[in-house]
Amino acid sequence: MGAQWKAKHKDLAANAKGRLFGKLAKDIMIAARHGADPAANSRLRLVVEQARKVSMPKDTLERAIKKGAGLTGEAVHFEHAIYEGFAPHRVPVMVECLTDNVNRAASEMRVLFRKGQLGTSGSVSWDFDHVGLIEAEPTAPGADPEVAAIEAGAQDFEPADDGATLFLTDPTDLDLVSRALQGQGFTVLSAKLGYRPKNPVDASTLNAEQLEEVETFLAALDANEDVQNVFAGLQG
Repeated sequence: MGAQWKAKHKDLAANAKGRLFGKLAKDIMIAARHGADPAANSRLRLVVEQARKVSMPKDTLERAIKKGAGLTGEAVHFEHAIYEGFAPHRVPVMVECLTDNVNRAASEMRVLFRKGQLGTSGSVSWDFDHVGLIEAEPTAPGADPEVAAIEAGAQDFEPADDGATLFLTDPTDLDLVSRALQGQGFTVLSAKLGYRPKNPVDASTLNAEQLEEVETFLAALDANEDVQNVFAGLQG
């Protein structure tokens, strides 16, 4: 769970597709500010590839690109904000928001963190590394993630979900490593900048009720319309 919290329960995942499309549309619009052509805009290319992997409708994808690039005449004003704090039982949390109303986002974060503890800037971020996170799966049996990490220039790797591998990079190397992994027998499922906990809480130290409280808290954060990513210091 450490790199980026993901809903594990089926009832939480049921509405995840719609939320995911909404989050990706925001990412696409932000990236498209620097050009509507994915071939000439590496940030946009990575997000578009991720959107296609999760079967975002083509018209939704193209509309987000045009809107972000200013080709529709609509103004797009999203501001980036990061909130730091603790989930129940002192699990550190970093929350990334993209919002068109900073005051609304701040107010809603204060409400959501009532069941945890909202911190000030720097109160939790010191315990996280800012890294590139690339989730990839082998295109053929026998592809070696360790060899791929070395050859592609990743800093580290570890198993991810369903046979995939999570490759960690320096933030400035995200696009370079993503492209290099494809030449090492891996298909990139997602590539983004994020936060990696240095000292995650071991989930085995929490009982079932405590873990459920943490999960419920994180799910409520993830469901907020302004929240793009939730990074929790919880391992296992």
